[in-house]
Amino acid sequence: MLEVRKIDTFYAGSQALFGVTLSIEQGQVATLIGRNGMGKTTTVNSIMGIIPVRKGEIWFNHQRINGLPSFKIATAGIGLVPEGRQVFPSLSVRENLIATAANIAGSDDPWILEKVLEFFPGLKQRLDNPGSQLSGGEQQMLAIGRALMINPRLLILDEATEGLAPLVREEIWSRLGNLKDEGQSILVIDKNLEALIQLADHHYIIEKGRIVWNGGSDQLRADPSLKTRYLGV
Repeated sequence: MLEVRKIDTFYAGSQALFGVTLSIEQGQVATLIGRNGMGKTTTVNSIMGIIPVRKGEIWFNHQRINGLPSFKIATAGIGLVPEGRQVFPSLSVRENLIATAANIAGSDDPWILEKVLEFFPGLKQRLDNPGSQLSGGEQQMLAIGRALMINPRLLILDEATEGLAPLVREEIWSRLGNLKDEGQSILVIDKNLEALIQLADHHYIIEKGRIVWNGGSDQLRADPSLKTRYLGV
């Protein structure tokens, strides 16, 4: 479904990604993990066309997407839950959700407003509140719901549970598990390694802009040196 092939990305004259390669299959959940500042968000922004790729290719659903504007990448079927949530602060919860509504994947049971509110019932009582009045957890639920409203083929979450209360984090992981069970393809970035191991099928570790390891959950759990070498503070 998604193939990132040896991409190089720069900020001005400074290179941030060096030959990054990863892939996600239909229905697969994959992670991109590493310490802060190692290139996780840059990789996401490169996939979404927010930062131009200098070298390499990105293919999604048999279409080359690097070089396309971000809105065309989104309408190709990639839903992004960005770091920091970035909900529209002056729009109500209802308006945030319906602003992006589209059945891009042509689903027979698409995500619509009522379905998102069933998935995140905590948003029901906040429908008319502006995004700026929501708690961090409510904003994250809204950001996920907004991404689902395009009915994406691939859902990307950058720092899925960062800064959230423990109970909210548990709810987010549970909902992501529900999405996986429904066959949703997901790329997730987060610091909660154990939750990622339980959720995901495949993992990529990034260090200084390079993919230095990839493998399954059993392999990651079985090698504690990986956590010490690449994920420890």
